[in-house]
Amino acid sequence: MTMQRQKGIALWSQIARALAKDIEAGNYKIGDRLPAEAQLAEYYGANRHTIRRALNELNDAHIIRTEHGRGSFVAEDVLDYRIGKRPRFSEWVRGHNRTPIGQIIELKEMRVADLGEAELVAEVLSLAPTDPVIMLERLGAADDRPLALSRHIFPATRLPGLLPALQVHSSITAALAEIGVADYVRRWTRVSARTPTAHEAKYLRMAHTDPVLTCESLNTTETGTPTELGITSYPAPRVQLVFEP
Repeated sequence: MTMQRQKGIALWSQIARALAKDIEAGNYKIGDRLPAEAQLAEYYGANRHTIRRALNELNDAHIIRTEHGRGSFVAEDVLDYRIGKRPRFSEWVRGHNRTPIGQIIELKEMRVADLGEAELVAEVLSLAPTDPVIMLERLGAADDRPLALSRHIFPATRLPGLLPALQVHSSITAALAEIGVADYVRRWTRVSARTPTAHEAKYLRMAHTDPVLTCESLNTTETGTPTELGITSYPAPRVQLVFEP
């Protein structure tokens, strides 16, 4: 195909519009890799400089994302995750008209000292190295689209009966309610950005070069008793964190 040139419109702009229409029509789906520059140049009858200009335009408009050495991909919708006093993953996903899906990767009781985050857990949850904790790692998705990989660490002695409750309930809120914790609130959240580990890239189905937003957070009862340390990684191309007072 040779692009029919329109008077007064640069060829790169015409090609950018044509690619955008193809993406909008579903010819390229979210996450799909676009053909290489050489293939696009041959298809549109243009030189690679013109194709590169068109791709840069789409990248700047967040229609595609270009990764050095890997090519250009259809950009993913970015969902706002509002972090307030009572953030709830399932409610957030449903609020975007998606179906929340949770997958337990690991659930077990262990000692604080055996955790990779032992010092942080001991400090934040006010525990000794030999104290037992419940560690839950799970993947949260919306319509089979991975959005969060999280580790939830609970003080086992402080929350008797939580392990079997978590084995029954997919919702942490429901499991806590079953053992008598009717409500809990977010006391603080600390956010950092980095590249994903191999484990995170695998479960979040993301490129090793894309950043993750990692949130460390403390949940407590209304009276201030620590109930959970959460460490959650969100794929930055899909999730934007919004903090609410």
